[in-house]
Amino acid sequence: MSQTVDRALSILPLLAQGPADLGQVAERLGVHKSTALRLLRTLHEHGLVYRQQDQRYRLGARLFALAQEAVENLDVREIAHPHLVELNESCGHTVHLAVYEEQEVLYIDKVESRYPVRMYSRIGKPVAITVAAVAKLLLADLSEPERRAVAEKLDYPMYTSRSTPNAGAFLKELTVVREQGWATDLGGHEESINCVGAPIRGADGRVVAAMSVSAPNVVVTAEELLTLLPLVRRTADSISREYSGTTRPKKA
Repeated sequence: MSQTVDRALSILPLLAQGPADLGQVAERLGVHKSTALRLLRTLHEHGLVYRQQDQRYRLGARLFALAQEAVENLDVREIAHPHLVELNESCGHTVHLAVYEEQEVLYIDKVESRYPVRMYSRIGKPVAITVAAVAKLLLADLSEPERRAVAEKLDYPMYTSRSTPNAGAFLKELTVVREQGWATDLGGHEESINCVGAPIRGADGRVVAAMSVSAPNVVVTAEELLTLLPLVRRTADSISREYSGTTRPKKA
């Protein structure tokens, strides 16, 4: 990637944190103000950033439109959504859909729990890749060399005492997940949150997405949540068949 493109793209996550003036952008990039201004003007011309009346810059409407268009064109999300809603209506808990892109696992859909206690997760936000059930499912489908290469590059923050501590432990867990065809996160990211998930496969049998059901301990115990595994797997299988074109679409 050219240095100019890299610098321009580095501005976007900075502005995602809130509006910033020219000096702040230049300081963050480590460049002269004239260079930062040139980059901001280019992004402004494409609608990716907007200059406010106070001369500070924020993310532009075009960026949000592009993001929304990209999400809408993710076919697996469109196909899966009615199934996710149905699963949510059956169990009442939060349901997530995630994909693996550019070395990150991202949520691309979410159906909120009907209970007052809800999870703080957002569509488009990367998941905690070393502990999340959906991440384990997506990475487990990689070839052994790919799994090892990814695992060795990751950091292993100890979110809780149940978090995955290192690459060796992570690779062992991915092997188990690959063999059994489902995954859990039982307090690995947050002590009070448990999750069970299943993979969504394409016509070639490869995992294209992963879905999960999550709930806090105050609503349902980990043991009770695990009783939903058959339902979660059936839902994932239904989405897989529809995505692969082997069954008729579910009506929204």
